[in-house]
Amino acid sequence: MSDLLLGALALMLVLEGVLPFFSPPAWRAVFERATQMTDGQIRFMGLVSMLIGLGLLYLHGGS
Repeated sequence: MSDLLLGALALMLVLEGVLPFFSPPAWRAVFERATQMTDGQIRFMGLVSMLIGLGLLYLHGGS
């Protein structure tokens, strides 16, 4: 189980690093827009992200 969790964390870090590596100006613009969002908007985005992740885990686990 810990190998799977470590692999998932590693993949997340790789995906998180793609945009700043290939396009720092675009990453900066996204980050600046995020700092202008309200707490409620950020929480909603976090909730949507978690639900999508849980849905993908559910679909993957069913196969």
